Amino acid sequence: MASRERLSATVEAEVLAAGRVEVAEGRATSLSAWVNEALRRQAAHDRRLAALDDFLTAYEAEHGEITDDEIVAASRAARARAVVVRPADGRSSSADETDVA
Repeated sequence: MASRERLSATVEAEVLAAGRVEVAEGRATSLSAWVNEALRRQAAHDRRLAALDDFLTAYEAEHGEITDDEIVAASRAARARAVVVRPADGRSSSADETDVA
């Protein structure tokens, strides 16, 4: 088991309520566990963003700045290769209506 430290923090009421619901509905063993998992996810997310930033900095140093036109072209190419998955009941999802410029 990882070492643990006690923490005192001020949390927005809505966030705290959401955590309590997760515990009450059995999706988290305790509020502390729920908060710990959220912090773990945030730390992992921050590490991935930092790694992506490092990659982009190195890429642009070697190949030049990525232009808006290149981003639009890459988005269009990715969308053209995408497989659309719809709910079994035929309803459209909000992702179907999202447009990336």
